Amino acid sequence: MHHVLRYPVSALACACLSFPVWAQQTGDDTASTSASGGTAASSTSLDTVTVTGQSAATKTETPVVETPQTVSNVDREEMDERGVRTLREAAQYTPGVYTNQVGASNRYDYLVMRGFSDGSLSNTYLDGLKVMGDANGYSSMVIDPWFLDNVEIVKGPASVLYGRSSPGGLVALTSKKPLFEGRNELRFSTGTNSQRSAAFDFSGPLDDESRVAYRLVGIGSKSDTQFGPIEEERYAIAPSITWDATDDTSVTFMAYLQKDPEGGYHSGVPYEGAVSSHNGRHIGNDFFDGEDDYDKFERTQRMFGYDLEHRFSDNVTGRQKLRYLNSDVELNQVYGYGWVSPDSNELNRYYSGGRESLDAWTVDNQVEAKLKSGFIDHTVLVGVDYQKRKNDVEWTAGAFPSIDAFNPSYGADPIGEIGVTNDERHELTQTGIYLQDQMAIDRWRLTLGGRYDWVDIKNTDHLNDTESTLDDTQFSGRAGVLYRFDNGIAPYLSYNTAFTPTSFVDGNGDLLEPMEGEQWETGLKYQPPESRDLYTLSLFRINQENVATKEQPTDDYRSVGEIQSQGVELQARTYLTDNFRLQAGYSYTDITYEKSDVPGEQGNHAIYAPRHQASLWGHYTFDRGALDGLDAGVGVRYYGDIYADRANTEKVPDYTLVDAAVGYDLNQVGLKGVNARVNVGNLLDKEYVASCNSLEYCYFGAERNVTATVSYQF
Repeated sequence: MHHVLRYPVSALACACLSFPVWAQQTGDDTASTSASGGTAASSTSLDTVTVTGQSAATKTETPVVETPQTVSNVDREEMDERGVRTLREAAQYTPGVYTNQVGASNRYDYLVMRGFSDGSLSNTYLDGLKVMGDANGYSSMVIDPWFLDNVEIVKGPASVLYGRSSPGGLVALTSKKPLFEGRNELRFSTGTNSQRSAAFDFSGPLDDESRVAYRLVGIGSKSDTQFGPIEEERYAIAPSITWDATDDTSVTFMAYLQKDPEGGYHSGVPYEGAVSSHNGRHIGNDFFDGEDDYDKFERTQRMFGYDLEHRFSDNVTGRQKLRYLNSDVELNQVYGYGWVSPDSNELNRYYSGGRESLDAWTVDNQVEAKLKSGFIDHTVLVGVDYQKRKNDVEWTAGAFPSIDAFNPSYGADPIGEIGVTNDERHELTQTGIYLQDQMAIDRWRLTLGGRYDWVDIKNTDHLNDTESTLDDTQFSGRAGVLYRFDNGIAPYLSYNTAFTPTSFVDGNGDLLEPMEGEQWETGLKYQPPESRDLYTLSLFRINQENVATKEQPTDDYRSVGEIQSQGVELQARTYLTDNFRLQAGYSYTDITYEKSDVPGEQGNHAIYAPRHQASLWGHYTFDRGALDGLDAGVGVRYYGDIYADRANTEKVPDYTLVDAAVGYDLNQVGLKGVNARVNVGNLLDKEYVASCNSLEYCYFGAERNVTATVSYQF
């Protein structure tokens, strides 16, 4: 859900709401894959220190079943199996994570975790470092899943290790790293909406001693969309080099370059016309409310960095991770906003534009020590991290002629001049120190952590020659206890806190105090001995205070709002046979506005948060007989009880979606290394409204999508 309790002013009010996904459970139930590439072969080819295996929940090598917090994962194999094209698709089968906040739009990775939406991907991390974005802008970076080995979602607050964050959860992405054994892959795809893509992934050692390895990953893709003339287009490449300088020291240098000349569609239509009828008619789910000559979304993003790890002894390891990020975004869009009149079939339209340039640095320094004091084994983590972000923004706006939603005619020009509405610089710096102690006492696992942050925010308004600043300090904490029985059952209880600075100002022009959240969670994890199966049950309650709210849309903001989210989540991943895997999930999320200045809103349920969400995915691999080499998967997703507006006057109709996949290893017919796959999303081509930001902005869900892929590994 949107953190700010307010009424939207445009279809682009949601354009900055993005977020966030999971990592595959391995045989020893460790949450993350190896830093050297995620395969067993690559991690054992040297006696050097190329494997980190850090879990995002603890920043240490902690098994999921011993982590006193809910963690969900998806790995490279599953992403390929389900034909994942976005991070949202990777998270579709994760309980407690809602991926349909803006329907069929792929412009940003919108993920709603335990009812909380994240306005700037501030809870998304790549290889342990925050993917910096601007909550008050369009500069949110997107990582193509082709470049990832693993995606991990940690539910609930994570400020104790990461600083400013949403209380809903954390998304940790693990990129493909250099391998010390040769591995090469080519992939070609085509499908509906004229989609086509070509991708490559090359890796291997660069020297005879296997001390240096490289990886070069790239993709080019283009497709139409279901909305008029709008297209999606992307070109990206990621080179990396790992150098095992000594048996104790390893460093990986990485770059990620991405160009999106076309960013797809991003707009909504009124509830009356999308869900209910307007003048006896419904708007089509392919309706385009803009103008081709005035529609543009172009994004260029660059990241450069390194991961350095040194083992001082068998028990003490130091790490430093550093990254520079840069993003340039240009946005032009004509969008509809409400019916001209109750009897009219025409929508009001406006123009909105933006140019942004973001620069950011982030660095994390860690020392991990494994100690023993009497009968207690300690894993102590001490760290200092730093983040700095600067974003220059210029936004424009203007009026546009209305458009008939049922019989659209295009080719209009603006009414009057398009003027500059905002010319600003948004700056943020954060420095944090943190300490965590994970204690093992027989079968007890105790976790204690604390963090202190210094946060400086400055917004400069060049048009009005004004400046707003916030200098704040925050303490974050966590405590968890877990007991692991011999039979694989592990009950736990945990407490975590979070803080989230905002860019909203009060009547005096001062930035509001950061929002503060806390979570209590208890649950049960079960992993049968010597099994890959994992079952989890969790109950949680999250309270977030100091939420920006105002009584009327024209009033000034005040930090008086409070949001409460509570519920239950169940997830299971089981191998019924060696060939048949089944994963299931269910979540009940009750998130309400406990305090609000908006009349009649207090006690209401939040939008973007299905109260009921369920999923089931089954996958079978044939290994004998006439079907040897074939694999197939079918999934079902259900979303229910979604409110369409903050006043809770309407709901989005419940909907159920079916996905399917089938693949064949062509090695069975003599084509060694060749694999063919067909993936279908929304198999039954259900037409549905995915969610609403208000009664003026509802978002159509994605239509049926078919993708055929051929890959060649050598």
